[in-house]
Parts: sequence; C-alpha cells; structure tokens
Amino acid sequence: MNTPRTVYVPTPDGTALATDVCLPDGTRPVPSVLIRTPYGRDAHRAELRGWAAHGFAALAQDVRGRHGSPGEWHPYRGHETVDGAATVAWTRAQEWSNGEVVAVGASYAAYCALVTALAARDTARDTAGEAARDPGPGADDLDRDGVPDAVIAAVPAIGLAETAREPGGPERLWARAGWWAAHGDRRDSDPDALARALADDPRLLEHLPVARLAERLAEGLGRELPSWPGLWAGRGRGRLVALAPTARLPLLAVGGTRDPFAEDTVALWRGWGGPSRLLLGPWGHRLTADPAAPPRARVNLGALYVRWARAALAGRLELTRHGVIALGDSGRWCSAPGSTVTPDATPPDRPETECRWPFGSPTGLRLLHGAEFSADPDRPVRSDDLAVPADGDRADRCLLLSPPLPRPLDLAGAAVARINVTADTPSADWAVRLTALDPSGHADPLAFGIVRRTGPPGEAADITVPLGTLGRRLPAGTRLRAEIAGHHFPAHARNPHTGEDPVTATRLAPSRRTVDPRGSALHLPVVARRRYVEPAPEICR
Repeated sequence: MNTPRTVYVPTPDGTALATDVCLPDGTRPVPSVLIRTPYGRDAHRAELRGWAAHGFAALAQDVRGRHGSPGEWHPYRGHETVDGAATVAWTRAQEWSNGEVVAVGASYAAYCALVTALAARDTARDTAGEAARDPGPGADDLDRDGVPDAVIAAVPAIGLAETAREPGGPERLWARAGWWAAHGDRRDSDPDALARALADDPRLLEHLPVARLAERLAEGLGRELPSWPGLWAGRGRGRLVALAPTARLPLLAVGGTRDPFAEDTVALWRGWGGPSRLLLGPWGHRLTADPAAPPRARVNLGALYVRWARAALAGRLELTRHGVIALGDSGRWCSAPGSTVTPDATPPDRPETECRWPFGSPTGLRLLHGAEFSADPDRPVRSDDLAVPADGDRADRCLLLSPPLPRPLDLAGAAVARINVTADTPSADWAVRLTALDPSGHADPLAFGIVRRTGPPGEAADITVPLGTLGRRLPAGTRLRAEIAGHHFPAHARNPHTGEDPVTATRLAPSRRTVDPRGSALHLPVVARRRYVEPAPEICR
C-alpha cells in the first residue's frame, strides 16, 4: 500500500508548510493532485492513497497556521493565493512530477484551490475583502508556474462575505458560530465545540449584540475568538465569481442541492471562462447522501474525479459548459439549465417553461392563515423546527398549501417566490420556506430563501425571494407547503426591525406584516421532457 510521507514546502517568506505526499508505484513522472486544507491533512490519507492507486502523485497540505504548518491563521487572507502558487511551483519541480497539477478541495479547501487557479499578479488580491489590505507575502512574485492545469472545487465556500451573509443580506448565524467555534483562532479543530457550548448555554445564540457573541461563546470554549467581529466587517461579495471569466483552465464544480453554498457553486460554473462542468447531487455540505437513499442514488465521487481529471489534463474536454443535476434520491439525472447547447447536440433537459403556483388559488397555493401576522424577534420562527402552528389566532407566519400533485413532478433549476408584502418597520427580513408533504403528511424540506428589505414603513413592495437551485422528483400525491415569515433563527440572525445593523443591535421590536395573495406566486422549474443523462459521461465530454 502506498504510504504518505511528510515534507515541508517552502513559501516566499520562508514559512514551510507541512505536506503529505503519496506517490504511485513506478518511476516515471506522473500528474499531481494538490489539496490545501485547514481541516487537517491527516484526514485525507485514504484519499491520497486512492489518487495514487490511479497513477497520480497526491499531496495534502495544512494551510498556514493550521495543524502541522507554522505561521498565523487568518481565514481568506491573500496568503492562500501565494502559498498555493508556491506549492504548485514546488510540485512541478519534483522529479516524480510530469508538470501537470490538478488543484482539488472542498469547502474552504475549494477556496484555496480556486484562488490558486486564478492566481495572477493583480487579479486575485482581494478575493475576500481583507486581502486588499493584506495581499500576502510574495504576492508580486506570482507567475504562471504557480497556476495549476485544472481545478476541482467541491461545495466551495468562496469568500468571507459569502459565508457570513446570504446574497439577500441576512446573516448566517448558526453556521458561522459553529465554524468559528470549531476552527477560528486556533491551530487545530474541534468540530463539536458549538454543540457543547449550547448544551451548557441553550440560549447562547440569542446573545446581543451578535458582534460580541464571541465573548459569551468564549466562556463555554475556554478560549478567546478575537477574529469574530472581523467576520462581519467585510461585505464585498462575488470577487471570485467576477474573476471566473478570466480563467482558461478546466473546472469541475461539485455541489449539493442541500448545501447552503449551492448558488455560489452554480454561479462559479456559469461564469467560468474555460471548460466548466457542474455536478449537483442530492447532498449537503459534506457531500453525503441520505443514509436511507437507495444505492442507485449514490455516486462514486472518487472514481468520477479521476476520470474527469484525466480528461481535463489530456485536453479532451469541450470548450463548453455542461452540468447535471440529480432529481433527488431517484437515481435520475438531467442536464443543468445553463448548459451549452451545441448545434449538433440533443437539447438538454431544462425547465423551458416555469410552473407558476399563484397564492390564494385553489389550483395553486391556498391561503390557510397568516395573510396578516406578527414577526416577533423574541419569538422567532425556528429554522430547526418544521412544525407549523395549527391555527392563525396568533399567526407568526403566512401559511399556504397546494392540492395533491396529480402526477409525479420533476424539478431541476432555479426556483423563486414573488410576493407582494408590507411591513410596518423600516427593515424587514422575508423568509420563504417550501416543504414537500407526502400523502402521510411527512414533511421534507424542499427549498428556502431569505432577503432583507429596507424602505418606508407601511409601503407595499413586490419582492423576489430566490429559493435556490432545485433537483427533486416529487411523487404523485405530494402537497407543497409554503411559509412566509420574518425570521429563520438560529440559522440566521434576528432582524431587530429598528433599522439598526443586526450585528450590532441590542434592542428588538416586533413587526406587523401583510402578505397580499394577489400578485404573489411561487415559480418552480419543471423539467418538461424526461430525457435523463448519466453524470460521468456528461461532465467528462
């Protein structure tokens, strides 16, 4: 069995980064795969052996300041660009390398792969807001020797601002508190840190202001989190996506329809300048399927990555954009909307016509209650509870329900809710949660979106709430339940409704809301033609 060995790769400022290298059998030069991670290179040893078994030299490196690598740990700073470029150049100089390098990573490691792939003297300096002030040691020394030949970015967390806030503004409280408790301001990781803190202090995430939550969290963790306030300072989104059209190397973007960063994955794929492929499966951020899913719904990602990497390095990928979306756990896949249509190709399955579900209609979404409701931040609608109130006497949300589907429905593509609403406060969050109810009444989350609107109190507004990219097959008899609320806590910080920044606010106020069914509707992307594709051939062509 191939055994990884640890080496220390130098960077321009002299910091040597701990790197495990696993080589295939034989003596001929081979292509390389590089993983740069803050989560511990040891966790990738089986993955390295898998790549090596398929003829690749495989490297896993602890990023600066984490686990076995010295230096200071500053998430999303410019040193990731410089350190990645230095490691690619070092890899190419080794006698076992044939010069070809594929940068690979998931979550933050996908960010590392992407900034390395987009590295140039003046393009990747400000990929996350803070890098402009700290481009990193040796930033002016970047050259093409440090740019890989292809990149596999799985569930990419592509920037500080992107991970901190939704595109529509609301703050991602639960996820960021969990990540910072587990990984922030420390050399190693403690994945269960937030769970233990919440067990001791169940109301921890209610602490105000959010900017000083770390002070209370520190009591449970037994350590300080000085970088927590800086997480909320950056608001510049989309820098990597803006750089994507400048790329010429192949990209494989992998995501899950249940991943909170799925829309960033899709945007990256759509904007990429080189051959780009999208694989969007029925997964969450860990790229794991439901344990109860049938075997046909599972994909061997390792084998697929190897096949794609070989095609990319051999120059066999068409200079086009292709992608596939899984229809939930059905085991069926269809072409992703936005895939390139070539003149001689069969038109891909795409939702060519939206299916509109009007509010207040017996054939769309029937209003159960809550056309008028109160969004009270002291009693917020919970993100971790799918139960809904049985009556509307004290409505905390608008609740709507569809009739049973007369036939199975395939959904693939972007969904939105367009709502006509009024709030009596200067700032209001509008959260839309869509749930699929099977004939027995079992609730399964289907889609979610949240946006923030500021404006004169009492002024009616037409608001579009993106609900993300769907990939599902809904069986006949399914009902759709839609909820419109003012909060989605603790996944998102509570809007105080005072007009103050939710990160610094200490005073909360209730907000009276109205939803006008007239002009409000749910728009779902229905696959019009049931022609299915196999994921591996589609993304490797």
